[in-house]
Amino acid sequence: MPLPKTIKLTPGKRVLFLTKDLELIKKQLYEGLDLRMQDLRVEDLLDDINTDTMTPAWVCFDYRPEDLARNAYAGLFDAQGERVFKQDALINGNFEVIVSGYRKGTGSSRETAPQAEKWGGIWLVIAASFAPIHAANNINLGQLMGSHEQLKQLQEGKELPLSEFTKQYDPVTRLILESGGLFPFTRLLEDGKIDLPKLTNGKRPMTMAEKLIASHLVEGQGEPFVKPGDPVMARVDAGYSHEFTTAQVHYFLETEYGCDYAVTNPEKFAVFEDHLLYAKGVQRFAKFSDKISKLVEMQNVFQRHTKVRDYSARNGISPGICHQVAREHFVDPGDFVQATDSHTCMGGGNNSLAWGVGATEYAGLIYSGFTFVQVPESIRFNLTGVMQPGVTAKDVMLYILDTYAKREQTLNRVMEFGGPGLASMSMDERATLTNMATECSARTGICEADDKLWQWLKQQRKLDDAQLAKLKAKAVAPDKDAHYDGGVHTIDLNAIKPMVAEPGDPTYGKLIEQLGDVKIDIAYAGSCTAGKVDDFDYYARVVREAVKAGRKVAAKMYIQYGSEDVMKYAQSKGYPELFAKAGIEVINPGCGACIGCGPGVSETKEQVTVSAINRNFPGRSGPGKLYLASPLTVAASAFTGKITAYREGMFAA
Repeated sequence: MPLPKTIKLTPGKRVLFLTKDLELIKKQLYEGLDLRMQDLRVEDLLDDINTDTMTPAWVCFDYRPEDLARNAYAGLFDAQGERVFKQDALINGNFEVIVSGYRKGTGSSRETAPQAEKWGGIWLVIAASFAPIHAANNINLGQLMGSHEQLKQLQEGKELPLSEFTKQYDPVTRLILESGGLFPFTRLLEDGKIDLPKLTNGKRPMTMAEKLIASHLVEGQGEPFVKPGDPVMARVDAGYSHEFTTAQVHYFLETEYGCDYAVTNPEKFAVFEDHLLYAKGVQRFAKFSDKISKLVEMQNVFQRHTKVRDYSARNGISPGICHQVAREHFVDPGDFVQATDSHTCMGGGNNSLAWGVGATEYAGLIYSGFTFVQVPESIRFNLTGVMQPGVTAKDVMLYILDTYAKREQTLNRVMEFGGPGLASMSMDERATLTNMATECSARTGICEADDKLWQWLKQQRKLDDAQLAKLKAKAVAPDKDAHYDGGVHTIDLNAIKPMVAEPGDPTYGKLIEQLGDVKIDIAYAGSCTAGKVDDFDYYARVVREAVKAGRKVAAKMYIQYGSEDVMKYAQSKGYPELFAKAGIEVINPGCGACIGCGPGVSETKEQVTVSAINRNFPGRSGPGKLYLASPLTVAASAFTGKITAYREGMFAA
């Protein structure tokens, strides 16, 4: 349904303020308290509300939006560990507006978060700023977003033109939103009722992201030169979904296009059974076994219907985490990749442009073969020097998070990595850089192509020279005079030191040398960020030294493979036997503790975990405190029983 031309509050409906004082939220939900923006400061409102808080993993087991809305904000807990939002609290509260502070919707790309609000009765979302993927999901659902000042006027009884809320968008985004969302917009486009704006930039130097988008323009949009902010339709080369999201994609496609729908280019799209493979073994998720099985069943139906690549588990073992397997198998240099997970950006290490989208957008693009893109701004990181022993790409990203992301310099921008220091980093380490771009609230990350990329692809995929030449022809490089709205920044890899992110958020960075003694109960080594070949070499380096010195782990340690390819590599090196000598539990490929769905999650609030995963939002990997760290730090800490930076020879007598 198109949005009304005039925006006003509905008599009898309410506004819900998500305040830092959680008791005020409860009074609004259960005691009828009504607040006004005039009486609050933006500083009183919750910042960094992440999508795990809005719809925790278990909520997403309900794939129909009207069902999952019943548990909106189920991840928000008070000091006593009780849910602030009980089941149906948002629906029963008669709210139509929801209000928060800065960076609404950080974290994963799960569209279930704004769906829970929309099907819970919300049509207007107010915040000081929005995480980019979350904002896009709101737009695709036809959810209006506004400012605190606009809310003040609405609460004073004023009526505002719709244009006041949409004027900051490009013409196409404005049309999508005003049409009521992506599907209504697509119908208008197919019916010839919408004309796309023509590009008239003329020849101009472009960043890697700009050049890649320009090379993927759907015909009829003018000259093939783009600049930030340009609204365009771009062809999508590849993508994937997993059992957490595929059911919704199938549900939306059947609802919108009928049961006989077909998808474009299925050979470069895939489904993965990786996220929930171990969830039934986690106590708090065991009761959802039937729902998990239903999600897997519906993914199988989708795969058989569409004939996309099938990465289902075989004999209970997953081929691996979607992001890792995709970069190993089918994400090519120069590809434009969209998938239903925020860590899709990991593919940028392959010189592709890749980012996560919601189920609505993915359903649209896998059906049509193209999607709407507002050309993003870029920020350039020139890497120099070489990382010191004991430092990894994870430490580099924790530094960037603590420095540039904290200042919002990376917000909604493409993080472009290049410079002589990049050449010193392996392909797996580059994948870590781009994987964690989403933790920076960036649109994505992308690395320049070089000989290391070509050597890795040739070996990984067993390519001949002709096949490799075709991939080389697709690669993109920035033009010499390209403009970077986020600036060009030099990072001396030699100066980076081992870091952690303290519990609560990946941007809470701290040097380990300044941390003090932090005793740990669990060390988790795995996830898409840290389950690669290089990561296993890091783990083995530490474990080998410790075992040689007669040591066993002092804290419970888990190591999980990122893919079957990684598992085969580790087995060829004898790593499982080495890890067993140290008392480490090794887990088959797949996701797990990173999303709270596998071995390695904390069980109590008192437990402390040091983990090589990518994000540490409260409750994401269990109720305990979780520190993010590099693979080397995680392994070293497991033997010392406290967070410890690795140094060669540290276990020698």
